Amino acid sequence: MLFFLKGKISNSKKRIIRGFTSRKYVLGFLSLVFLSPLTFSLPPDKYQLKTDWLLDNSPFQAHLKIDRSRGIIILENGLIRRVWQIKPAVATIRYDNLMTGETIIRSVHPEGWITLNGHRYSLGGLSWPKNHAYIPEGWSKKATALKTSLKFIGLAKGRPQERFPWKRVRHHSPLVQWPPPGIYLQLDFTYPESPKKSLPNSRPEIIISLHYELYDGLPLLSKWITVQNNSAHPITVNRFTLEELAVVEYINQVETRPGVPLLPPDVFHLETDMAFGGMTARNANRHTIHWRTDPRYHTQVNYLKKQPCLLVVEPTYGPEQDIQPGDCFESFRLFELVFDSSDRERRGLAQRQMYRTIAPWVTENPLMFHLRTAEEKVVKRAIDQCAEVGFEVIILSFGSGFQAENDDPAYLAQWKQLANYARAKGIHLGCYSLLSSRRVNPEDMIVCPPGQKPTHGQCPALTSRWGLNYFKKLYNLFKTTGFLVFEHDGSYPGDVDITPRPPYQKGLADSRWAQWRIISDFYKWCRGQGIYLNVPDYYFLVGSNKCGLGYRESNWSLPRQQQLIHTRQNIYDGTWEKTPSMGWMFVPLTQYHGGGPAATVEPLDQHLEHYKMIMLSNLAFGVQPCYRGPRLYDTQRVKEMIKNNVAWYKKYRDILESDLIHGRRADGRDIDWMLHVNPRLPEKGLLVVFNPTKRRIVKKIRVPLYYTGLKEKALIRQGEEKAKLYSLDPLGFVDLTIDIQPRGFNWYVTTQK
Repeated sequence: MLFFLKGKISNSKKRIIRGFTSRKYVLGFLSLVFLSPLTFSLPPDKYQLKTDWLLDNSPFQAHLKIDRSRGIIILENGLIRRVWQIKPAVATIRYDNLMTGETIIRSVHPEGWITLNGHRYSLGGLSWPKNHAYIPEGWSKKATALKTSLKFIGLAKGRPQERFPWKRVRHHSPLVQWPPPGIYLQLDFTYPESPKKSLPNSRPEIIISLHYELYDGLPLLSKWITVQNNSAHPITVNRFTLEELAVVEYINQVETRPGVPLLPPDVFHLETDMAFGGMTARNANRHTIHWRTDPRYHTQVNYLKKQPCLLVVEPTYGPEQDIQPGDCFESFRLFELVFDSSDRERRGLAQRQMYRTIAPWVTENPLMFHLRTAEEKVVKRAIDQCAEVGFEVIILSFGSGFQAENDDPAYLAQWKQLANYARAKGIHLGCYSLLSSRRVNPEDMIVCPPGQKPTHGQCPALTSRWGLNYFKKLYNLFKTTGFLVFEHDGSYPGDVDITPRPPYQKGLADSRWAQWRIISDFYKWCRGQGIYLNVPDYYFLVGSNKCGLGYRESNWSLPRQQQLIHTRQNIYDGTWEKTPSMGWMFVPLTQYHGGGPAATVEPLDQHLEHYKMIMLSNLAFGVQPCYRGPRLYDTQRVKEMIKNNVAWYKKYRDILESDLIHGRRADGRDIDWMLHVNPRLPEKGLLVVFNPTKRRIVKKIRVPLYYTGLKEKALIRQGEEKAKLYSLDPLGFVDLTIDIQPRGFNWYVTTQK
């Protein structure tokens, strides 16, 4: 039996659902036969990949296969594999790390849970013997469906679709794709017994769907839930659990002692697009990613059975969302990145590749000037200066006097003219606005539950009259002026609100969901308009381009030479999990947080050498700082210095914005260095070296060229000099002699022989 799933699920009109599981119809699992005429046998439990996917991921294409004899769905790409059994109920029975040959799960749990109109249901799930330490052979033949399980009614397959539009108006990595290539799988469920008897060939009144995407060339799986209301009455999604996995524990710790935490499994990097309240993934995902104890796991080594080895992915509150007839609810999305190593660098490379795959707009990395004044004459001068030296965006910075919430038509018309003037010169103009940590009318402020307080001390409610009007003004600002850059400071950090604010918010249970949707919808809209987003929070997966790489603002009041060391330290530390383009740094052209003349670059010509080195300390690592001041240059020689640095950066832009291999962290006592690598570019590597000391340094360093993809031989040149042929050892290292002048900077390009 064939039918189309209709409603508001994105891009589903071409996905054919095959089969109902009903006494009146052929069992749904038999329809799987038509999806694949081939049987599929699982490969051996252990094997070693012949190709390193970080160097060449082309062999690892995602595919969906069916084992007809056992009624099994298999989704794999050669790096990871997830296997579902569909009878007597749907359940993940294998989740394998094919890179290491190890299993990820030790027991079988439901695919998820959902509470509708106060009734809790499992999405599949099978009965299980008492031992939850491993999955024995042959257990599934005796398994029965959980009594709480919804009924599996069919599936669909296809290709991943874009989560939202990405308008490309500026330079980005030439290697990214949107949407990412891979395989899409949809599993559909409905009530075990329909509230009303359905007519033959009719759709169920309520369809709960689990959606999965497995991507080509990456050990990454995505998952989300939708609830389609085909009935004549509203329904409420009170709660949902998107994922529940009994994961193999990370440590074998018998005792529990105060001050010594029990660590969760370390096989994944887990992230959702409902992330906020932090500038690292760990902090920003604490609202949705939960590692809990497994009360059914009686054979675990920990004596008190407190080992956190049950992954539960669900919102802390709500969502408590009403779905009107004909509408569809969609959850946040989960991304599960499986690691193949405990090596910090390798894990970071995998995570950075994940971002380039599922949020490729993070590879946009324009050179940006934070203009400290909104005076028209100064703005035009800044536009002219940026055009002269090759900068690409101007942000009317905090304290500039620009009024982002001024919706007077005459005011907006003035800025539209300036935006047009900038665009004619190849410059994108934009602005700053503060949302959280500000005070508005008392009735429009978030009121937290007793014992809690807002993240930033105070925060307006986005669902309040003020909040809705604020976003209305922002939409109007960008539509009217044509601004293409926005720095949104103090973005919504996830504060919950007990205040009913009809019709948008009932109270505590739905307040976080409603406010997150308001701000994430705005960011997605910006991404579709080509608006570059600086957001000091982890909104990357809903459209933001960049957040802080990590620094203490008061450090920019330190003497200039100290700022150089801190800059390179912060970049070294901030690029383990972020790409260079995902984080901004700072250059205080004028005083910022104090420090006086010793801390600033102005007068620019008097501090030309420092200005040059602070630029290179960022650009050489592919990082864009916020240059904050009233001008970029004050003399011709400063202008020429900036032009030369920018021209060098743009010549090698693709490799400079590629991954960083961490060499030696800056400490002010010896050289510090890092290596850019990209096996897919003509320039396979670019080594950058700084000498912060007052003495010339000549020394040999071992440079790890493995991730350039080169073997045995490599051509390396210093600067634009003639390249020399070097031999690589079996581990991919090359011995390179560095001769660098006091307070100097060297760079070396690596290419194929």
